[in-house]
Amino acid sequence: MTRIVSWRSLASVSVPKCERYILWGSAGHAKVLADIIRLNRGNVVALFDNDPEAVSCLANVPLYCGASGFQEWLDRQESLEGIGAVLAIGGARGEDRQQIAQQLRSTGLCLPSLIHPAAAVSESVKHGEGCQILANAVLAADVSMGNVCIVNNSANVDHECQFGSGVHIGPGAVLCGCVTVADNSMIGAGAVVLPRLRIGGGAVIGAGAVVTRDVPDRAVVIGNPAKIMRHSRRLNQIR
Repeated sequence: MTRIVSWRSLASVSVPKCERYILWGSAGHAKVLADIIRLNRGNVVALFDNDPEAVSCLANVPLYCGASGFQEWLDRQESLEGIGAVLAIGGARGEDRQQIAQQLRSTGLCLPSLIHPAAAVSESVKHGEGCQILANAVLAADVSMGNVCIVNNSANVDHECQFGSGVHIGPGAVLCGCVTVADNSMIGAGAVVLPRLRIGGGAVIGAGAVVTRDVPDRAVVIGNPAKIMRHSRRLNQIR
């Protein structure tokens, strides 16, 4: 079931209010988010990653590993006021984003939404916390999103689409009007979803697929018209 929580108008938060940010994740998506933060006159002060072999992807920004590294960083902070936490974890990892978001939230950190200045977002769009809308994305009237959703570069989300939490819309994907996307689903790059369809929780729509009928929970679909290839599992566990 799609959950929609803690609505706010994106128009009121189109420029991040934080001056300092931490990013959880130190790969390519972190670089994209760091660009948006810089464009909005913010500064990334720390990176975190659960992979012990990860290296900092941003020059002069320290990287901390896992829960112990995060606690080490927390212990050094006099105050968390004005620091925003952003999840640099893309792909079909909505469950991971939601779990880590809960952990960060429990420390008192805020999870601001990031919106690229080149995105076109209707004033009637609503969202939860920690959403990301990247360059040249279009969100039309009365779109609504849950927490920690990603709308990637040049994606087009038409009127009255509804997303649960942990949803990722890939680059160049097109969602026609009144599409429902349940929690933790991913719509792949260049995919097209026809109007008034439902994408089930944890589903993965392959790149370039054309979805012409409802997709059940956890299904992986590809092709034109899209057909179910298998059902997905939770592959990525938080270490």
